[in-house]
Amino acid sequence: MTQFARVIRLDESDTKVFETAAEIGEWAISGAFAFSDWTEADLQGKSRQAFANGWLGLESFGRSTFVAVAPITPREIETLTQALAQHFADAYGAPSPEAALPVAAQEIRQMQDMCEDHVPNTLMVVERSLEDVGIREKFRVIRPRDAGLEAFAVHGS
Repeated sequence: MTQFARVIRLDESDTKVFETAAEIGEWAISGAFAFSDWTEADLQGKSRQAFANGWLGLESFGRSTFVAVAPITPREIETLTQALAQHFADAYGAPSPEAALPVAAQEIRQMQDMCEDHVPNTLMVVERSLEDVGIREKFRVIRPRDAGLEAFAVHGS
């Protein structure tokens, strides 16, 4: 079974701390590429929060504090890869979606790899810092306990 990260909200704080909050239930990746040319001067306000703790939703291209591992179909993976390649062309100046496809596929594969060893409903949090040699990412995993995640969070169907 292939798994991927899906946006969840435990409360409404994402709508207040991010410029654009990802929608509940959309698929997500780390999205650190968005910060590749950032400096300390860029780390202010809501942008700082997106950098420090935001997963990137693949429909709204908004940010989320939490994602949960969920099953995903090969068709959905293909759709996400195409959408991300288009986003690279639209937002980052890739010459075309076709030219961006290998990079988009790599980003999608990294998220699949990150999720593959976790049970569904495992929560994940990202923490980023700006280092001399680029961006450092740390991922924290919160495994589901006795109560299922569905008891307190909505993450789509």
